[in-house]
Amino acid sequence: MHAVILAGGKGVRLRPYTTALPKPLVPIGDEHAILEIVLRQLSQSGFTHCTLAIGHLGEIIRAYVGDGAQWGMSIDYATEESPLGTMGPLLNLRDRLPEHFLVMNGDVLTDLDYADVLRRHELSAAPLTIATYARKVHIDFGVLTTDASRVVAFTEKPSIDYRVSMGVYGVSRSTLAAYTPGLPLGFDELVLDLLAAETPPHAYEFDGYWLDIGRPDDYDRANAEFTSRKSLLLKGA
Repeated sequence: MHAVILAGGKGVRLRPYTTALPKPLVPIGDEHAILEIVLRQLSQSGFTHCTLAIGHLGEIIRAYVGDGAQWGMSIDYATEESPLGTMGPLLNLRDRLPEHFLVMNGDVLTDLDYADVLRRHELSAAPLTIATYARKVHIDFGVLTTDASRVVAFTEKPSIDYRVSMGVYGVSRSTLAAYTPGLPLGFDELVLDLLAAETPPHAYEFDGYWLDIGRPDDYDRANAEFTSRKSLLLKGA
């Protein structure tokens, strides 16, 4: 099984932690970087090959990870010379990838079964599989519904349930065939194109542990919770 880890972003929202370190290498707990945790999880799930799409401070990532032998994997690299969006880096890799592969952000902390995401993607025959997570937003105001300047409904401080992308995807190489390598391609653009073509993505619903380490408060929470969840995230550690 093959995974592509997107590790080329600048981590602007996580500054000042990412001033000198690429976001996937910020430490979690006393011993591990986020990227190390992800690579260990992928290896334990049966992934044997991984491509790291690097850009900002990419040489630091390359020096830290090496060829992947320490995790029993074969790791290679694709350098992003200019920002290409979430899916854009994959276009330059198409000839190096199998028909079905996993794509994920390099800053995800979760106990998601990556191998099962890829298996379910293959079985679904969908062009794209998106791992999703339930979120709830509490509105701190009374919400009005209006029609022609008339209030027709009112809800006091409602909660809204919705599902978000976890930053983990099952992708088929054929899904990318219509796009031009070297041009930016965002996740949002790909999903909207698939919906317009009436070939919708498959949703992999997950309700375990997930944190997207994108903001300082999420990063602080990850460090606060890591010790108690280490055995869940790093089985056998």
